Amino acid sequence: MAIWTTEIKELEKLYVFLKGQFPDLEKELGQLIKTEDANVILLYSRRCLDVIITDLCECELKRDRGTEPLKGIIDKLNKERKVPSHIITSMHGLNELSTYGAHPKDFDPEQVKPVLNNLDIIIKWYLKFKKPLSDPGIKPAVQLRQENKSPENEKKSLLMPKNILIGSLSGLVLILMIVFAVLFFTKPLEKSIAVLPFINESPIDSNKHFINGIKEEILNNLQTIKDFRVLSRTSTEQYHSTDRPTIREIAKKLGVNYIVEGSGQKYGNKFRLTVQLIKAKGKEDRIWWKSVQQELSKTTDLFSIQSQIAEAIAAELKVVITPDEKQLIEKVPTESLKALDFYQLGREEEKFTFYDLIISSSFVEGIILSSKQTIDRAEKMYKTALKYDPKFAPAYTGLAGIYWSKNYFREFFSETFMDSALILAETALLYDDQLPDAYFIRGMYYAAKDSIRQAFKELDKTLKLNPNYWLAHFAKGEYANDPVMSIKNYQLAASRHHGPGLSEIYNRISFVLSDYGFRELAKNYSLKAVELDPDSLKYYFWLYMYEFDFKNSFSFFEKKYSNDSTNLNALEYLSAYYSDAGQFKEALKFQKKKLERTKAEGREIINELQRVGYVYSKNGLKDSADYYFNKQIEYCNNAIKSKRGYGIYLAYYDLAGVYAFRGDKIKAYENLKIYYQGQLINPWITRFIKYDPLFDSIRNEREFQKIVKDMDTKHQAEHERVRKWIEEQGML
Repeated sequence: MAIWTTEIKELEKLYVFLKGQFPDLEKELGQLIKTEDANVILLYSRRCLDVIITDLCECELKRDRGTEPLKGIIDKLNKERKVPSHIITSMHGLNELSTYGAHPKDFDPEQVKPVLNNLDIIIKWYLKFKKPLSDPGIKPAVQLRQENKSPENEKKSLLMPKNILIGSLSGLVLILMIVFAVLFFTKPLEKSIAVLPFINESPIDSNKHFINGIKEEILNNLQTIKDFRVLSRTSTEQYHSTDRPTIREIAKKLGVNYIVEGSGQKYGNKFRLTVQLIKAKGKEDRIWWKSVQQELSKTTDLFSIQSQIAEAIAAELKVVITPDEKQLIEKVPTESLKALDFYQLGREEEKFTFYDLIISSSFVEGIILSSKQTIDRAEKMYKTALKYDPKFAPAYTGLAGIYWSKNYFREFFSETFMDSALILAETALLYDDQLPDAYFIRGMYYAAKDSIRQAFKELDKTLKLNPNYWLAHFAKGEYANDPVMSIKNYQLAASRHHGPGLSEIYNRISFVLSDYGFRELAKNYSLKAVELDPDSLKYYFWLYMYEFDFKNSFSFFEKKYSNDSTNLNALEYLSAYYSDAGQFKEALKFQKKKLERTKAEGREIINELQRVGYVYSKNGLKDSADYYFNKQIEYCNNAIKSKRGYGIYLAYYDLAGVYAFRGDKIKAYENLKIYYQGQLINPWITRFIKYDPLFDSIRNEREFQKIVKDMDTKHQAEHERVRKWIEEQGML
């Protein structure tokens, strides 16, 4: 007989009382009273306390508990005097002693008794707190209800009038009709999920990467399931701290219906993990949770738990996992704990994402999410991981992304441009041919080489393995030779990403809409970007670049420059503004500052030097002007020779502008015809060519005007096609 039998019997009485009234507490207490194992008793005592504390947090502190440790909530309840001090003492006592069950260690069996005594005290207080008129120490609620039925009351119920009975039946029919309508006409709740950063409860912060690594794998597994819409890893980075908003507020901001959150700790080669799934739409409700404690002797133990969690969430949301998805979820990428550890350290350092690959490839100023130092440290971690497991495929894709970020502009005109990144991706696929990141890198490689058809094949492979890979949608939007396809893919990217870069997605949509003549709709998306970017930089840059509205942007960029004289957007705008206004000395001042700043950042301008040459020329500095014009011709010819990206068609336009300004009409028209006869006419160029000062010398010539008219005709046809699609989508 266990030495805590008396205490269990007291809890059995409470179990009978609360049955049917407090399902979460009933579930945990039911498990407790069934077992005789001391560790299990301590574990479920802690879970009972967890249920009570979570409820008190919501109803008394008026916020969602999330994954905040029990001790912190108990202290806050005490500080705000929400719970009597003697109950706080029992809570702290139970919490401290019960950890021996949650994290098995040696303890005295006698210590189980005070845990159970404290639990008994806490539950009795809690039940009175929730239902003040009941007395859990005397009679169960069911018994009380039965005693209230006196013989007279029983007799009255038997003599119910017919009209009341008919009314009751009518009410029942109405209820059934409502239920039928809800079942058959209510739109099912979209299975959209955000996985919040897990709380690291380890005694030392150095285990943070391990807990984050578990979260990452659970996220990756959920993203594999086609029936889910799962947000990207960077969408939730802002919610690292324990004082984050409520679950409902987070879900509303991220546009999802379900939240996955968790906490864990690692101590030596053991770890504990708690994960829960919360329905945030309507009445907030925790619909599934799992607590795991295990010794980490091999990686299969860890990957098995991570896959089980994803599969359990799918089952809870009634999603059928296909055999292919199950195979991907249950994949074990490495059997080396050391390799896994160093890889997770690399991921922790590598705060930038593959977003940089697209931004650098598109010649657009992007979001720099990592410093050179952190990227170097990440590279070192990945290489160390491969020393422990040379076949660890994800480490190769990590190195490929870092290589791309470091060397894109350095190798742009090289014959071996980005070949090393491709080799690393190919190596990863040699060891794991089901790796989305590797196919994505291959897609970016072929896009940079202007093999767009092959690029899309690789991006489609990425999305087949991970339907929620937002960057693949974004890349398809970038490289689609079709404005409708671009908008569609940008929208798909935005629906799966709410982190850094979302404002850029909105701007991309705005740019396409603006280019094809839908100004008001475009402005709406730019304003969405402003909401995410409080300094309004992107909105005013949109006014300048896509609306050619210099006047309404001037005061903003002047102020921006006065606050930050190194801001490239401000320098570009002010140089263009003063050039357009004919104030070429001022324009030259800002052009020089822009060149200095670009050089300081290790970047190179390869498609705007003709603008620099133009300003120098207008200042009478012919030698300097010739230098920049010649440099632009060199870059254009190298780009055309490379047959990729900028060299496919835009380089011909820039060459035409240089030759037109220099008076070489033959070469100007020769390059301009090559440009406008291409498959895709850049709509921005179609509008800008009418104002581009480099073509002033030939603007009134019949041949030039015919080219502009032909470009307009192509543009108008595309405008009508886009308009029809927008109307079908209900966007107008």
